[in-house]
Amino acid sequence: MKYEIIIFDADETLFDFKKSEKKAFENTIIDFGIEYQENHHFKIYKEINTAIWKELEDGLITQKKLKTERFKRLSERLNIQFDEAEFAKLFMKYLSQASFLYEESLELVKDLTKDYRLTIITNGLSAVQDNRIKKSVIAEYFEDIVVSEEIGVSKPNPEIFQHALNNINYTHKNKVLMVGDSLTSDIQGGINFGIDTCWFNPAMNLNEIGIEPTYTISDLMELKEILKN
Repeated sequence: MKYEIIIFDADETLFDFKKSEKKAFENTIIDFGIEYQENHHFKIYKEINTAIWKELEDGLITQKKLKTERFKRLSERLNIQFDEAEFAKLFMKYLSQASFLYEESLELVKDLTKDYRLTIITNGLSAVQDNRIKKSVIAEYFEDIVVSEEIGVSKPNPEIFQHALNNINYTHKNKVLMVGDSLTSDIQGGINFGIDTCWFNPAMNLNEIGIEPTYTISDLMELKEILKN
């Protein structure tokens, strides 16, 4: 076998984070007494959240500050006064309770674990990912689950990949494959660390940013064909 270790991203690769996020945000907005309009409130939140997680990837903000800063910016954009710390706390509570796997994820992982060692690296907040991922039905098939907040380093920093391999006592980079949906986080991170990468691109988006994965798949089950070959 060419590969022995498969590192998976979690959200938007194995887990339907968009579904979890949307439900958690709606519940939080309603609990704060705001008349929720998804096309307005959630759209603005997504713009802010996408931008601030990119800031994290670029090392411009810490995860500790990110927790509340995104809701501070949301309050300002909506021109609605609320305590961003309390909003963040409630949002993360709801988000931690919302764990949805993609349809193929469990079957794929159960099959792969027969022949490969599996681990997860996720850029996320511990309070959220511990419940959503570490306590999910899929967790038992992974040797380790690395959450960026716990170690203070995020993808695409190669240090988080080294940390993941250290945790499972593995050293052969040429036998490691990184699978994830984000070119700038998962794929660039794998490239930075010097391992092969597989871009999960179910929407078949054009790659216009010059980050070149080793493989590209649009269906999770295609990964098994890559590994066979």
